[in-house]
Amino acid sequence: MTERGTVLAVVPTLGERVDTLGPALASVRAQEGVDVRLVVVVPPAADEARLIAAEHGAIVVDDPKRGLSAAVNVGIAEADGEAYFSWIGDDDELHPDGLRSLVDLLEADPGAVVAFGACDYMDDRGEIFAVSRAGKWARRVLAWGPDLIPQPASLTRLSAMRAVGAYDETLRFVMDLDMFLRLRRRGRFVTTGRRVAKYRWHPDALTVANRDLSISEGDSVRRRHLPVRVRPLALLWERPVRLAINLVSDQLSRRARRRRT
Repeated sequence: MTERGTVLAVVPTLGERVDTLGPALASVRAQEGVDVRLVVVVPPAADEARLIAAEHGAIVVDDPKRGLSAAVNVGIAEADGEAYFSWIGDDDELHPDGLRSLVDLLEADPGAVVAFGACDYMDDRGEIFAVSRAGKWARRVLAWGPDLIPQPASLTRLSAMRAVGAYDETLRFVMDLDMFLRLRRRGRFVTTGRRVAKYRWHPDALTVANRDLSISEGDSVRRRHLPVRVRPLALLWERPVRLAINLVSDQLSRRARRRRT
């Protein structure tokens, strides 16, 4: 397999969202102008999900049952000469030209390690109710603010990922933030305003407990990537960032709930 323009796409799933898994995999298969190797990481007992994966021509890999980071790492291990890597959730989707747009960005800039685009937010019915267009600001605030790079709308150069190491399997919520902060030291992040993916926002799934745990884990990850002498100052911006994340999350959840009525 030639490396140019080829993408390893990993979809981890517990097999509990079979209604959205099919559309997610179909959106990967529908990518235009780019060769994609599709890998689905799924528990051995999730028979229906494994059948759906096979129907979409995916390589099916057993979930190691060590969490999401481990599942993605297992999927990455299936790489066979691809130049780029992406992973999406089992209820997210890609626009037909999404990966091609991101591949074009990385192939136009050999020094870039991550490309990302705009991302639609869709509700439980698949209807779009908001769009994330953080653009260049996403990279600028990554080290101290919220992670504004939408994972399903991002693409990473595999050689850079191998250089910084696998996803941290001790992290439950912010493994992407940690990976982006490591990749930031390897090269540039490039972006496009094109909408390349769709992220499904579950307004009732973000419990206060999990959100607080996620924010706290994010604070810890950002601190460990700061210079030692700067870490004590992190408290100056962590509280405002926490308030901003909660505010935006609440607004998105309210908008998604209104779509139901």
